[in-house]
Amino acid sequence: MGQALYRKYRSRNFDEVIGQEHITTTLKNAIKSGRISHAYLFTGPKGVGKTTVARILAHEVNDLPYSDESIHLDIIEIDGASNRRIDEIRELRDKVHVSPTSARYKVYIIDEVHMLTREAFNALLKTLEEPPAHCIFILATTEAHKLPATIISRTQRFEFKPIASAAAVKHLGKIAKKEKIDAEPAALQLLAEHGQGSFRDSIGLLDQLANPGSKLTEAYVRQFLGLPPAELIDKLTGAITAGDSQAVLATLDQLREQGTSAPITARILAGSLRTKLVSGQGEDWIPALLKALIEIPASSQPEEAFEIAVLEASLLRPRSVPATSEPVIEDEAEEPEPDDAPAEEIVEPAAKAVSPKAKPGVLSEADWEQILEKTKKQAASLYTALRLATPSLDGYNLTLSFRFPLHQKKINQAKNKDLIGKIFEEVTGQSVGVKSIIEEVAKPDKAAKASEPSLENISNIFGQPEVLES
Repeated sequence: MGQALYRKYRSRNFDEVIGQEHITTTLKNAIKSGRISHAYLFTGPKGVGKTTVARILAHEVNDLPYSDESIHLDIIEIDGASNRRIDEIRELRDKVHVSPTSARYKVYIIDEVHMLTREAFNALLKTLEEPPAHCIFILATTEAHKLPATIISRTQRFEFKPIASAAAVKHLGKIAKKEKIDAEPAALQLLAEHGQGSFRDSIGLLDQLANPGSKLTEAYVRQFLGLPPAELIDKLTGAITAGDSQAVLATLDQLREQGTSAPITARILAGSLRTKLVSGQGEDWIPALLKALIEIPASSQPEEAFEIAVLEASLLRPRSVPATSEPVIEDEAEEPEPDDAPAEEIVEPAAKAVSPKAKPGVLSEADWEQILEKTKKQAASLYTALRLATPSLDGYNLTLSFRFPLHQKKINQAKNKDLIGKIFEEVTGQSVGVKSIIEEVAKPDKAAKASEPSLENISNIFGQPEVLES
């Protein structure tokens, strides 16, 4: 059985460790001067060399040769995840007083130490505070914030950094050359970027994708990882910048056809936008979008959350560059004049859910509100789209008009049309046929829309905060 590349090329001494020179230099100087601490804490992200450096340190203080297969009775590795209970730590506490078998120091390496229970930490605390002279503890963790402050204060802490992309690409190139893997520089760059600072992950991907006799290309790596094409990311960025929501939706459809996932696309789009900010080409709408993109991977509905985030950014885009002056905004404030007639007949102010374009007296405000409430209780996701409709009742036909195809498509599903018809009959006692259409937007309003994409316009498309909860 072949050996995994990340194990085969694991560092064997401090000089081979890449990207952590600030740590290896300090440790080498401490060993030379004899200032060896009784407890060390190595923290940082996964795959950056914490356990490797711990093993090297354990062998260096004992002046022992180190290889990946070397095993020594006085160097004990403990997995904190599977030895997290107080009983295991009590047993360890009893054993530390036993002198080393042949080495100068007995070294305990506790990996993922943050997994220990509170009782286990309390049992370990006294040993860390007053350990035997022949005992050294090296604690490693990716989540240092979960460690008690009393534990941290009794160790020398070293913070491992993510590996820089340039260093990762250079190291991957050396491994590829030794393993006779023909790889494009752009392909290695993608592997390093996808590893996100983790050597282990990047080397693991190289090992997985290497195919003797064929070249490792950028296109193949991009396809394997499900990364969106760079031209589509540029196209999406351009559509958002131009405030063209229709182009945004079309590009999102293309990305779905490519089989890309929303979390990965969100991360790459965020990287592209960040580059614009760093280069001085950024605009004031970018930070808000970056904040929304960060939350995409943790969303229960990442595809929908990503679509809403970029659409909202495209609609807010004109705010940073107003196209008209203040008088035009005042004209928009007077725009609700067509509502005056319906409002007088109904007596009460027109509800937001019913557009002023609905025919007055045909479908009452109270009935429509009741229909929306019943829909919300029975199908929250359907309610999200239905509340944005302009209802129109003509005899036995209920027509629902929308501004965007996204919402019309939702309503046009047979099961949704049946449910709306059923609820309508429950509320009004009238059986109707349901259809949804795209309403035409008057061209003369383009200037006004460009000058004032108000919060009301945004809520008309996305609804209130419950959109993200549904």
